[in-house]
Amino acid sequence: MSNDNDDATQLGSIRHHMNKPQQPGNPQARPAFQAPSLPTHPQKQSGDDEGTVLSAYNAMPYRPAMPTVPTTQPLKAQPAQPVQMQQPLPQSQPIPAAASQAKPAQPAATSSMMSAPQDDITEFHNQFTKLVDSVSQVVVGKEQPIRQCATAMIVGGHILLEDNPGTGKTQMARGLANSIDMSFKRIQFTPDLLPSDVVGVTYYDQKNSEFEYREGPIFASVVLADEINRASPKTQSALLEVMEEQKVTVDGETHAVPQPFMVIATQNPIEQLGTYKLPEAQMDRFLIKTTIGYPSHDVSVSILKQVNVTDRASTVHAVLTGNDVLRMRAISETVHLDDAILEYIVRLVEATRHNERIQVGSSMRGALALTRCARVWAASNNRGYVVPDDVKQLAVAVLAHRITLTAEATFAGSTPELMIEQILGNVPAPTVGAIA
Repeated sequence: MSNDNDDATQLGSIRHHMNKPQQPGNPQARPAFQAPSLPTHPQKQSGDDEGTVLSAYNAMPYRPAMPTVPTTQPLKAQPAQPVQMQQPLPQSQPIPAAASQAKPAQPAATSSMMSAPQDDITEFHNQFTKLVDSVSQVVVGKEQPIRQCATAMIVGGHILLEDNPGTGKTQMARGLANSIDMSFKRIQFTPDLLPSDVVGVTYYDQKNSEFEYREGPIFASVVLADEINRASPKTQSALLEVMEEQKVTVDGETHAVPQPFMVIATQNPIEQLGTYKLPEAQMDRFLIKTTIGYPSHDVSVSILKQVNVTDRASTVHAVLTGNDVLRMRAISETVHLDDAILEYIVRLVEATRHNERIQVGSSMRGALALTRCARVWAASNNRGYVVPDDVKQLAVAVLAHRITLTAEATFAGSTPELMIEQILGNVPAPTVGAIA
């Protein structure tokens, strides 16, 4: 018995005194030394003792991914842990949380570039295309001036068509009016035309013994002022209030014109006899001034093949209504304008005021007109944001008639259109939306 106790004491001494050398010749020395080290891990899973011991000593018999689980959570090992190996590891959970916070940044940038809903922009584009295609049946091969007229209609401004006789100015105005289900009136301006012939007159009704107001031809949604420069300045000034204020005042009473409202004026630049030049104040009332020009050779041949059609404007029918135009105007107001685009428009307008060849530059009304037209132009191209090309394509038509050249520039052969094109080349354009 004493021998057995001595042996147990020697084993305990071997356990606590590791520095003693081992017996190299004794084959049972190594297992006797390693067996007591197993109880140093008190927690053992019932039914999986060997697996727990192997995982604790980083043993990898047949599963290469098993050591990673105990290293992260050694005290929470459960029998269902291998099922979670198909899902992301616990230490990777903070990474998706950061990624989820970074994802909304991209939609926020996109929404700032396109503030208008894409469905509304698509609706605008389709309606605008139908209107342009309808007017293109009247004036063939002139898409650019037709788009400019449609833009002025949607913005709510007025347009001046200045071109030689026989180029289709009246036909374009009538074609635009017939393409929209709205009221249309035509006024042929002559030197003896009175203001009351335009805005209306108050007369005495003997039957009812009271004064009544009879509306003039200006009370229509689309008014064609044909050869406006033939009327006297007194009659031309009668249009100033209605073109700017959208109302008419006669005998102290104010009468509103129907909405939408647009004046399409035409004039011939070659005839000066019996004409009165439009004052600068009235020229600034027009949103766009454009020309039509002569048709190309192929278009001219195509028109001659339809020689039996005497009135092309009467062949088109309404494709839009007045409410459609107002709806498109509301959609265009949601088109996004970047601060860089606004800065670019202001620099263009300021460049007209500091040019030595320009005597009178564009006013702030010109900057507002260019901004509104650029939004409609962008929506017509199926975009919910404005790019610099929208401004460039409209700058000449919107700003050229608002500037006055010096006498030296006029004698040198410069024109307002050439000066605006020169300013477009000198003022650097921003890169916002250039790749859109």
